[in-house]
Amino acid sequence: MRITTRIAWLVAIATTVLVSGRALAQGCVAAHSNQRTMDELVKAYDGGSHGLWSIHNLTVDTGYRVFNSNKYFIGDQEIARPTAVRNHQNIFDIGVEYRLSPQWSFIADVPVYDGTRNQLYAPSGIYQVSGLGDIFMGAQRWIFRGPTESGGNIAVSASLKIPTGINDATGSALYKGQIIKATADQSMQPGDAGWGFELGTQGYKSLWHRADLYGQGQYLFNPMNTNGVPTFRSQPGQSIMSVTDQYLYRVGVSQGVPKLRGLALSLGVRGEGVPVRDLLGSSDGFRRPGTIVSLDPGLMYNLRRTTLSVNGPWALYRNRPPSVPEIQNNTPNGDAFFADYTVIVSLSHHF
Repeated sequence: MRITTRIAWLVAIATTVLVSGRALAQGCVAAHSNQRTMDELVKAYDGGSHGLWSIHNLTVDTGYRVFNSNKYFIGDQEIARPTAVRNHQNIFDIGVEYRLSPQWSFIADVPVYDGTRNQLYAPSGIYQVSGLGDIFMGAQRWIFRGPTESGGNIAVSASLKIPTGINDATGSALYKGQIIKATADQSMQPGDAGWGFELGTQGYKSLWHRADLYGQGQYLFNPMNTNGVPTFRSQPGQSIMSVTDQYLYRVGVSQGVPKLRGLALSLGVRGEGVPVRDLLGSSDGFRRPGTIVSLDPGLMYNLRRTTLSVNGPWALYRNRPPSVPEIQNNTPNGDAFFADYTVIVSLSHHF
């Protein structure tokens, strides 16, 4: 393997470690970051080489994610409760990639959220929020021009997060015996009002016949501290919503199914969450930090220019550590509701 190739793979591994190691935590909902379809893992037309779509300019990726957070955690301990908050989330995403050259692409993501939450503590009520999330626009570059001698490649990307999403959605709630309009929980808000930027990477490496090692990682930097939206919380330092960083990473192995051209199965590990402290800026206000690490089985099926991807991450580890105000004021560790599993479906078409 040439020296430049070795250096590139070391950079990719270091980036993945940064994403998974520096971000320490997540709350009631998973990270809003989109999981891009890796069509390079499905070798339907060329007998094994990658970069199938270098001749096509436009790719549209329609994604859907659904989960129901109803397991109560303080720290990494699940605690049984007779009445549980149920936080049901539907996250839709339209991703666009316009390939400017075999290595450079313009990328954009437009998320849409729809969710309900039956909140039993004051202000209690059933909240329903739907709306456009924060839009991402940026660029991606594959380091090597495919196909490569090593049977792999690495992409790096950078995107600007534009605060287009609703960040102060309300619902009808009962508070001190009266029906009021109250701010929905932070986990229900499609946006956060802050400008930010996201750095990401993805890559693959051939292992054996029709098998690949794959990895994806992205970290959302939100330098803004708080956004001025009230939370109706009485705990010290938690009356205003924090604008939080988020992260997502995946690593695993994909295997083509013998005698079924265009079909590949995968198994890996997925992690996502919200850190206790942002990497840039202060981390005041209310946030629900936490992390979920999941076993991530999946399949991909390619037919001509369309690829279907389905994943079902199943939670192995969940943790809700104390936030910055809880640490500073020595108040009890807050709680969070987590999902047991998530269903992620993506349909990608190359024009």
